[in-house]
Amino acid sequence: MAVSMAHNPLWRPSEEAIAHANLTMFLQRYGAVSYGDLNRSVANDIQPFYRQIVNTLDLHWDRFYDELLNVDRGKPFARWFEGGELNAPANCLDRHIRRGRANDIAVIYEGEDGSKQEWSFAALYAEVSRLGNALKSLGVRKGDTVGIYLPLLPQTVAALLAIGYVGAIAVPAFSGYGEHALASRLDDAKVKVLITADGFSRRGKFVDMKTTADKAVAAVPSIEHVIVFSQTALDVPMDPKRDHRWGELVTPQSHICAYERTSANDPYMVLYTSGSTGKPKGAVHVHGGFPLKVMIDQHLCFDVRNGDRMLWFTDMGWMMGPFLVLGALGLGASIVLYDGTPDYPAPDRLWEVCERHRVTHLGIAPTAIRSLMAYGEEHPRKHDLSSLRILGSSGEPWNTEPYLWFLHNVGGGRTPIINYSGGTEIGGGIVSAVPTLPLVPNCFHGPCPGMVADVVDPNTGEPVRGTVGELVVREPFIGMTQSFWKSDGTRDDERYLASYWERLPGIWVHGDWAQVEPGSGGAEEFWYIRGRSDDTINVAGKRVGPAEFESAVVSDPDVIECAAIAVPDDIKGDVVVLLVVAKTRAVEGDPLRKRLLGIIDAAMGKALRPKAIHFVDELPKTRNHKVMRRVARARYLKLENLGDLSALENHTALAAIDAAR
Repeated sequence: MAVSMAHNPLWRPSEEAIAHANLTMFLQRYGAVSYGDLNRSVANDIQPFYRQIVNTLDLHWDRFYDELLNVDRGKPFARWFEGGELNAPANCLDRHIRRGRANDIAVIYEGEDGSKQEWSFAALYAEVSRLGNALKSLGVRKGDTVGIYLPLLPQTVAALLAIGYVGAIAVPAFSGYGEHALASRLDDAKVKVLITADGFSRRGKFVDMKTTADKAVAAVPSIEHVIVFSQTALDVPMDPKRDHRWGELVTPQSHICAYERTSANDPYMVLYTSGSTGKPKGAVHVHGGFPLKVMIDQHLCFDVRNGDRMLWFTDMGWMMGPFLVLGALGLGASIVLYDGTPDYPAPDRLWEVCERHRVTHLGIAPTAIRSLMAYGEEHPRKHDLSSLRILGSSGEPWNTEPYLWFLHNVGGGRTPIINYSGGTEIGGGIVSAVPTLPLVPNCFHGPCPGMVADVVDPNTGEPVRGTVGELVVREPFIGMTQSFWKSDGTRDDERYLASYWERLPGIWVHGDWAQVEPGSGGAEEFWYIRGRSDDTINVAGKRVGPAEFESAVVSDPDVIECAAIAVPDDIKGDVVVLLVVAKTRAVEGDPLRKRLLGIIDAAMGKALRPKAIHFVDELPKTRNHKVMRRVARARYLKLENLGDLSALENHTALAAIDAAR
């Protein structure tokens, strides 16, 4: 259904910012007069763009490629840089050191307990070399898989880089996984070595990683060795035949290690994604894929430059962890790691960290902003956040009130919000905002440069505008997964094709509802993500996304957040139920419920009025604060199968839904 949008820009870039933006300089080199002109040119022929951007990034190639793009097996199996050799981690380290930046800061770390570290590019290279030599001493060779189960530490960065440095394949896992979720991924990837830690602190409590790792490893016969970093002073059990302390195995190694020459199409990472059904999918990413894609997106969409400092609130087990490391370090910027929750030990902890470390780029999920809003605007406003130049967001659609709160109270109205949406299988973004065009609430400006994205009718594949449709990609792109990993090391092409390419032949269907509206103020179009298409609610033939209901509800000052779910109805097909988190329990009840129904009636019409509004203490979320609507719906409906819960951070939310129900 069509939704009316406000198109009056609330933020505009200065002429100076436009002139000095990476995107502006690229457009000049490429010969495009505007961002829209660039997108039309790429849709006509993708190769000139990628040829130019690779030259712009000035990567180090051990052997330059013979053929930019090979589609002999069709679009789903496109291969980039045939004949080319480059090592992605070496482009994050050696390239910058050779260019005189050895002593520049590469990694800044702060833990929840206030502990701090800084590593230069030279120090990071030394630790990567030591770990690389240690892995080789354990028999790790090119093509072997190595698991990473660590909190967000400098050593985690070293692990992600060292594994690819020696030609092995990294398998990052979410630091909050339980034993079964961890074991299923490690076993599917046939991991040879696991790198983990004794544990970490979260809200002042010790989280025991080693015991969880031990239970998982017991179910994974391929694991021969476990490297354990001591993050705490606590004693943990160590298997003398299998386990190695980081300080005893890694630290004594040589601080020099030659990187492995790798093909641009050699696997570098297997990143697992969770679905509502079936086992997690292992997206296969190569040296000339994911790392280049995130550098392209950060360079053109986030305007990242040498000397910038990027903090993205994430985990190495999620796509945005490798995005942070490989993108920012690849471009010569510093990464700021905050290992903790954003509101502990005080509600202003995240803003304090940004101020102390002079963060220039802050990335966070909208749900986290909604949670931090509840503490009041005085917390970000009492900190000097003038170093911020770009705000970033990913993971889910925005609602207007938290978007404006983030823009004005964190960015001071000076900095753009670069709204960014893609996926693990994409290796980066499909759509993004850019810093050279005006913003309206919750918007994207269109496809990330190099992506031939569109919004289409889900049945015909024909473009649609002004109404909700499927978000698709029409042409191959750098960063696209090279099929899915199979436990025998081959590729699960059948599952890969069924997941993305078979609904509309020849087109990647990503599974997001999106909408394109006319632009203003210099922007040709404004794009919006309306939620996952498998979250779609169909009320009496009217197809709506949950974000439309949620945006209306959170406009009420007594509401923190909301999840809209579809409940089967004999007459209407679906009816809507809202699970609402109020600011206090005192405001819960019929007066607020009546007010919210009135807001929805006004915003969406009485025909779409929810069947029920329930107040809950919390919503089920991932570690990076993404609301798991499918889990909320399954629990509300009392389904026996809740789907994959491995990413669920707060299991107490399930009891909260039970109580509300």
